[in-house]
Order: sequence, then structure tokens, then C-alpha cells
Amino acid sequence: MNSSGMFWRRLAATAALIVCSIALAAQEPGGGQGPGQAPTPAPGPAPGPGPAPSPGRGEQPTPFPGRQETPFPGQQQPERFPEFQRPIFLQGRVMMEDGTPAPPSVVIERVCGGRVIPEAYTDSKGRFSFQVGQNQAMMADASYSGADQPGFGGLPGGAGNQPGFGGMSGRTISERDLMGCELRASLPGYRSTSVELTGRRMFDNPDVGTLILRKLANVEGFTISMTTLSAPNPAKKAFEKGTKEAAKKKWDKAQAELEKAVNIYPQYAVAWHALGQVYEAVGKLEEARGAYEKALAADAKFVSPYLNLALLDARKQDWRAVADTTDRVIQLNPYDFPDAYFYNSVAHLNLNNLSNAEKSAREAIKLNAHRRFPQVEHVLGIVLAQQNQLEEATQHLRRYLELAPQAQNAELVRKQLSQIEAFLGRAPAQPQNPQ
Repeated sequence: MNSSGMFWRRLAATAALIVCSIALAAQEPGGGQGPGQAPTPAPGPAPGPGPAPSPGRGEQPTPFPGRQETPFPGQQQPERFPEFQRPIFLQGRVMMEDGTPAPPSVVIERVCGGRVIPEAYTDSKGRFSFQVGQNQAMMADASYSGADQPGFGGLPGGAGNQPGFGGMSGRTISERDLMGCELRASLPGYRSTSVELTGRRMFDNPDVGTLILRKLANVEGFTISMTTLSAPNPAKKAFEKGTKEAAKKKWDKAQAELEKAVNIYPQYAVAWHALGQVYEAVGKLEEARGAYEKALAADAKFVSPYLNLALLDARKQDWRAVADTTDRVIQLNPYDFPDAYFYNSVAHLNLNNLSNAEKSAREAIKLNAHRRFPQVEHVLGIVLAQQNQLEEATQHLRRYLELAPQAQNAELVRKQLSQIEAFLGRAPAQPQNPQ
């Protein structure tokens, strides 16, 4: 074995300990998703890589900065009047490209400067209405929350949200806050038109018109279930009551209503999924697993339960199950679930399938997963180093430290980076915090 191989063999032993032990220190389940929405994600996790802040979906927008003129010496600063915080209401509808109304629970997102804020859901006729910034009724989606996931590591002082639910606090949004913002619909497997919000004022017509969803090619998996269309009204009412109680963390009432919904209509995939999230929130993990499996039995193309099952398997370090489940998600929908690629890379790294781990980690980064899961940069760094691609490995380890300088394992990663830099015969560069 050559010297670089011997070097990384020693370094990999340390990395493997981190990867395999991280599940033992897993925090309580975090993140979650709304009714029929994918967990992504939330819906992040880490195998060897320790957790880090998640600058992806779910963060509150930074108010658009006003121009700050610097006065000349001795020049009196002009008096500034505070801007009144006035409510802004928006409404509209979402339609599919064939002219039919969008299904219920399509997420309406406000995108400001690259940050995505969920605002509302569509109703059964594809309509939506909301006060901007007041999205407390939204059921938190892991793909927005960026919360830590069990089995993949955790942030010190992480959010600790219960899986699937928890309103997102809002504040009154000013007209200036809408500068550089747009409104769009979000449904995995589809792409939405958007509406520009810059310049919108409190007294403008609140109707933003119609958002159109166009289906992507080669997508079979979605975060909606066609079984919902056949649900009888009593089951739908019980489901709606259950999800509202869950959003308020009234778990007993939520469980009772959701159990009522699936008893009335056993093929109600989204209700089984929501019930699984409630079970998981109160620590009934086996019951949660059973509910997720029943959701998939009702609709095998409903993606959300697959990701919940992957996280449950990660808690047990059943990496083969994690790999198989996330492989299925990627097969069903290769475009909209970067978290599935991340979990898949972690699983294959633990299984020592380095080529698969590298492929999934690169896809996750391509889909911008490192914004919510900086740990994927560490995963790719470990994989490349184990394949003696040390130069590129240092780039990803350094990038991880830039994205997550306060991660629990940051010091260990710095030591790994320092060892590789020394082996390559140069002084280690100091990672710079991103601005």
C-alpha cells in the first residue's frame, strides 16, 4: 500500500468512529412537515459531520436594508421617521397547467433574497389567502426548519421541534420588507410561475392572480396523495381538525382526530402520515413506523413517509435500510429532495460504498443541500480522502468549516484538515466564515 493510502487508513479510522457513533448522541426528533408535505426535511442530519446552523428554507427574511448615507464631518444627521408596520394581505389561486385547480396543501412561499419563507397552504379549490409574515398556522416542514434529525447528528442548543408540527411565529411585515421578494407555489415534481412583490403596498388589490404549476418530466413521487381525492367528508373534517390540534401541539386531541380519519377511510395516506408524525412527537416510535408504512401501503408514490422511515432507521443505525429507502425516494423524484441524497450519502459511507456515497453527496451539493446540511461537505471530504483524492478532500472539509464553524465536531475536522495539509506538504489554510 502506498504512503498516501497508509496515511488515510489511519485518518479514516477516526472518521469511521465519528460516523458510526453519531447516532448514539442523536437528539430528540426535529423538524417536520405539514399535511402531505415532505419531511426534508426536514425534512439537518449528519453522520460523521457534526451539525450546523441551517441557512436554508424556513429562515425568517432579513429586512431589506435602507440606504445609510454617511454624513460629512460636522454635517447634521437628518431626522429619520420610523416606518409603520402595517399588515399586508395577499390572495390568489394555484392551477395546474391543464387548467384544473391545484390539490389542497400546496405550500405558498415568499422568496426574499434567496431565502424561502412558507406563508400558507392552498385549500381544496386551489385558493389561498394570508397576511404576509403571519404564518403561525403553518405546520413546520423540515425542509424549511433545517432542524436536526435523529441519527445524523445534532446542533448544540438545536431547535428540538417535535416532528411534523409547530407553528412558525411571524411579525408584521412592512412594505420595504417586500423589496426583492416574489411569491410562488411549491409542490415537489412541479415548477411554479411567480409573482413579483417589490413595490406592493398595504392598500393595493390583494389579489395576485393565478400561479401555474407545470409538471417536471420523469417524476413519479410527490408530497401529495391521490387517495385524498376519494376521502369522504367526515374523514376530511377529522383530518383537518387533527392537523390543527397538532400545529398547537395538543397531541392527545390530534391523535384522536387523526385516528378517527383513518378509521373512517383506511386508504387516507396523508392522514396516516400525519398520525405517524404525532406518534413520533410523543415518543411512540414503533406506532409511528406502523403509521408511515400504512401510508405507503395506501399510496406507494407518496414520498413523505419514506423520509420519515429513513430517519427512524438512522436512529437505529440501520444504514442498509436508510440507503434502500432513500434510493427509492431518489428513483421516484430525483429533483426535489436534496435531503434524500444527503441521507443516502451518509448511509453509503457507513456501508463503505464509497462510489455511491460520493455520487449522492455531489448530487446533494448540486441541489444546494449544503445550505441546510453543511455536513454533506464533510461527508464528501471523508469519501474523497478515503479514495486518496486528498487535494479535493481539503476543499470540502474547509468548506464545511466555513459553513459550520461552531459545529460540535469542528475542532476534530480542523485536525483532520491539518493532518491532510501537512501530508500534502503545505501549511493549513484558515477557513474564513462566509459573510
